[in-house]
Amino acid sequence: MTTKISSLCYDDLAVGMTAQETRICRADDLFVFANASGNFNPMNLPGDDGRAEAAAPSMWVASLISAVLGVRLPGPGTLYLSQTLDFIGRARAGEELTAHAKLIEKMDGNRVKFETWVDGPEGRVVEGEAVVLAPAQSLTMERGDIPGLTVQRHVHFDRLLQMAEVLDPIPTAVVAPESPDALAGPILAAQHTLIDPILIGDPDRIRAEAEKGGLDISAFRIIAEPDHKAAAARAVAMIHSGEAHAVMKGDLHTDILLGQVVKSDGGLRVGRRLSHVFVMDVPGLPHLLMITDAAINIAPDLPTKVDIIQNAIDLAHALGIEEPRVAVLSAVEVVNPAIPSTLDAAVLSKMAERGQIRGGLVDGPLAMDNAIDLDAARIKGIQSLVAGRADILMAPNLEAGNMIAKELTFLAHAEAGGIVIGAKCPIILTSRADNEKARLASCAIAALYAAQKGGLGK
Repeated sequence: MTTKISSLCYDDLAVGMTAQETRICRADDLFVFANASGNFNPMNLPGDDGRAEAAAPSMWVASLISAVLGVRLPGPGTLYLSQTLDFIGRARAGEELTAHAKLIEKMDGNRVKFETWVDGPEGRVVEGEAVVLAPAQSLTMERGDIPGLTVQRHVHFDRLLQMAEVLDPIPTAVVAPESPDALAGPILAAQHTLIDPILIGDPDRIRAEAEKGGLDISAFRIIAEPDHKAAAARAVAMIHSGEAHAVMKGDLHTDILLGQVVKSDGGLRVGRRLSHVFVMDVPGLPHLLMITDAAINIAPDLPTKVDIIQNAIDLAHALGIEEPRVAVLSAVEVVNPAIPSTLDAAVLSKMAERGQIRGGLVDGPLAMDNAIDLDAARIKGIQSLVAGRADILMAPNLEAGNMIAKELTFLAHAEAGGIVIGAKCPIILTSRADNEKARLASCAIAALYAAQKGGLGK
């Protein structure tokens, strides 16, 4: 959307003219200003969870005056010559601020002087005088949408961590944590009271790798099982005995771990197919985005897709999403017999209507664009409670799901946590590429899911 704005030339200006601009101070504005100015004073930056206690930088507040002069009065074509400033109060994220300018003197050479000030909800924040060079001729221009900025904060994961940290840490069998990366995740999660790690593997190697990484594991129990298959079997046995309430993958192949989880005799299956759910915190998206299945079921048939969706809905409930919206993805948003995934999507939608999938809204087939973007859905004429609002993206196969998750991570700067569900306990599959926030998020997700299923918590 564009709007036309016009300036007043020097000859059209008169003493006493006034103008104002109103703006909400957002937490993201403070991060943008810090990056643009290089001023990373912690007094002016909100906490990682988006708290608004920090005071907005005084120069950011003063810069709002330039919007009045450059857009309103005199408007386009105006050039600053000088500005005096007296900082009287403080502004904080979430507050509405109004910048004012009043013309108080016309001088020679197209120079004009303004009284300037910014008011906040508690009164005057800054005041001063500005001298600008007014345009010699009136200018008219279109005020189009300037490129948007996305601040790479992950406030949704911060919320999950806050929810999980009030729970009792869940005893977690960590299988073969025999590298610094495999140890760093459970140690960090333990420091945040998310899990109580039980390390299963080669004790000598675990201690050597901890020393190599400068990690303190003295507080953790170590169970000697040097063979990876035996270590995975021991973790499964600990779930059955109640010694552990979650399993976490260390430095071993995923198929070795899951082989013990899914075995028919003594495994952890509970009648539903296992599936993996990526929980994504995408900068700029106002809610969590879940993607399934991108790690276990390669080419799921229709009954498996039912379990995959139900698993994801159950996890969404544990994360505080009361009625998750599930978009069943395909390449197009209409049923096409030549594209089998569209047929599955239509059947899954009808099954949800009939109560065969419970706890969420399911619709499909939907293409990626109209699943997550309301404008794209409207343009296509799609009337749906899910289209443009999806909380869960159900991929047609593992390849598509994995690509979506990796693209969001490496192109859109999303953070990705996730767990395997459908078993007797949550299974945390971390990657060596995961950073600290992703590892913490995966453990928080597991803790929240275990608490909902098992009644754990303070």
